[in-house]
Amino acid sequence: MAEQRCITLAVTGAGGTRMARFVLEALVRDERVGRIDLLVSQAGRQLIAHETGRDPDGPAADLVLGGRPTGDKVVAWDPDDLAGGPTSGSYPSWGMLLVPCALGVAARIANGTANTLIERAADVTLKERRPLVLCVRETPFNLIHLRNLTQVTEAGAIVYPMIPTFYNIPRTVDDFYEEFTVRLLGFVGLPQQQSAYYAYSGTESPAHHDRAEQP
Repeated sequence: MAEQRCITLAVTGAGGTRMARFVLEALVRDERVGRIDLLVSQAGRQLIAHETGRDPDGPAADLVLGGRPTGDKVVAWDPDDLAGGPTSGSYPSWGMLLVPCALGVAARIANGTANTLIERAADVTLKERRPLVLCVRETPFNLIHLRNLTQVTEAGAIVYPMIPTFYNIPRTVDDFYEEFTVRLLGFVGLPQQQSAYYAYSGTESPAHHDRAEQP
């Protein structure tokens, strides 16, 4: 078996925190992933509590997953602990995903201002030339946002906005979450088996896209 990946997943204070649940669930299921270092900011905790009604003071993995099992893959870190493992370039990690990524966090990463373990881990990811993916959610962008996102891209990060697809004619909100998770993990080299896929012949009009169930 190929060496399993160790991935850092950070959840910050931007709306759409439910996406983190879908991504974390997929990483836990994936046999190619051996460890997930989970960092949930204080603002992220408040957003999860607001969007789900869960206890913001509960264990990080339980908060994100709503009590779903994680096995022994997930290692939760205190985002205020600047001595945590992900602060070191020698700490084994494939790279880092921020889902969702608040634009304030993106700004601090872009400018090298690490006030939390999340920002320091991102800084280390960049200096070690590892993949850093920022799933920003807010819209519209002002000029400051655009300049920060340009700067962080120039530093080596990938800005991967939480933008839904429309060509697949999603039927539910969960379709959006699932499709984005599959696209994101496929983008970082972890292609997923979808329970449903969307077929498009390339000649039909968008109104005639068919959602085809996988055999």
